[in-house]
Amino acid sequence: MSKVEIIATSTFGLEAVVAREVKQLGYENASVENGKVTFTADKLAICRANLWLRTAERIRLKIGEFKAVTFDELFEKTKALPWAEWLPVDAEFPVEGKSVKSTLFSVSDCQAIVKKAVVESLKKSYNKSWFDENGPLFKIEVALHKDIATLTIDTSGAGLHKRGYRRLISGAPLKETMAAAMIQLSYWNPDRPLHDPFCGSGTIPIEAALIGRNIAPGMNREFVSEDWPSIPKKLWQEARRETHDLAKYDRPLEITGTDIDGDIIIVARENAEEAMMEDAVRFRRLPVSGLRADEQYGCIICNPPYGERLGEKREIEQLYRMMGKTFSAMDTWSYYILTSYPEFESLFGKKADKNRKLYNGNIKSYYYQYYGPRPPRKEA
Repeated sequence: MSKVEIIATSTFGLEAVVAREVKQLGYENASVENGKVTFTADKLAICRANLWLRTAERIRLKIGEFKAVTFDELFEKTKALPWAEWLPVDAEFPVEGKSVKSTLFSVSDCQAIVKKAVVESLKKSYNKSWFDENGPLFKIEVALHKDIATLTIDTSGAGLHKRGYRRLISGAPLKETMAAAMIQLSYWNPDRPLHDPFCGSGTIPIEAALIGRNIAPGMNREFVSEDWPSIPKKLWQEARRETHDLAKYDRPLEITGTDIDGDIIIVARENAEEAMMEDAVRFRRLPVSGLRADEQYGCIICNPPYGERLGEKREIEQLYRMMGKTFSAMDTWSYYILTSYPEFESLFGKKADKNRKLYNGNIKSYYYQYYGPRPPRKEA
C-alpha cells in the first residue's frame, strides 16, 4: 500500500503526548514541531489515527510543502501537486489559510491563488473546464510559516475533541482532548481509583473511563474522509473492527466525579449515558471540603475554577487553601491540578513535584503534579 504523510495537529504543550500516542499505534517515525506531529504511513493510518488519537485536534493529509515568496511561486508549485490522486471530479474543495512570519502575508490572496491552482490542476487531470463541487468535502489548508507553504487536506471534519457524547456541557467546559491529556500525563492506571472533585459536565471522569476500558474515542462518531473514494471503505471497516476487538467493555473501574452544583451533576450523568459509561463512573453532589476517601493510592485529576467562574479573588484563594487542606489528608493519593492562577502553589500550601505549561483554550495554564507513594505491588 502506498505511503502518505499525515499531520496530527495539537494544542501547544501537548505535542509530546500526541507523538507518544502515534507511536503507540505503531508508527515509529513521528517528528514533532510546534502544534503538530508528522508521520508517514499507509492510508489505513488515516482511519486509525482519527479513531484512536485522544489528544490530537485533527488529522490532516499532507499534499505538499515548498518555499514560496511570490504569488507566482505559490500558484505554480500548488498546481504541480497531485490533487487528482485525492480529489474526485465532483469534490467540494474550499480553501482555508494562515500566514506567520512570511512574505506572502495576505491570507485571502493566498487562499484565492491556491483555489485557482487546484482548479487548473484538476482541469488538466479530468479534462473539464468547470467543477460543480457537489460531492465529498475536501477542506484544503494553505499554511505559510517563514515562507514555507504547507498544503494539507483535513480528514477529520469536526475536531477530534467532539467525541459525540457531550450533548450537554457546563459554562466553561474542558475540551475532551485536554482532559485525556491530563489523564495520560498522570500516573493513573485502571487499577487505581480516580476522582475529580470539580467534575462539571463529567469530561475528566468519562475520558478516564474510555481510557481505562481501551475504548477508541472516535468509535461512535463519523469523519469527513469516510466519504472519500480515495480511501477504500474496507480500510474504514478494518479500522472500526479493530476498535471493537481491542475494547475491554467489562473492565471494572473506580472512577468518581463530584461537584458543588447539583444541576451540573445531572448533566454529567446524562453525558456518561451518552458515552455508554454510566456503569463505569459515579457522580454525586459534594463540595470539595466534604471529600473523603476510603480507598488508598488513588489519583485526583481536576480543573478547578481559575477565577472567571467564581469572580472574586478572595473566594478563589479560599477554595485553593481548602483544596490543600483536604487533599493533604488523603496521604496516599496523588493529585494533578490544572489552573492558570499564578499563586496556586502558595495558596495550596505545597510546591508541586512537577508542573507543565499547557494551554487550556487560549488560557496559559500550569498542570501541577503532586506524587503520592507508589501503590504496593499486587501479588501474582
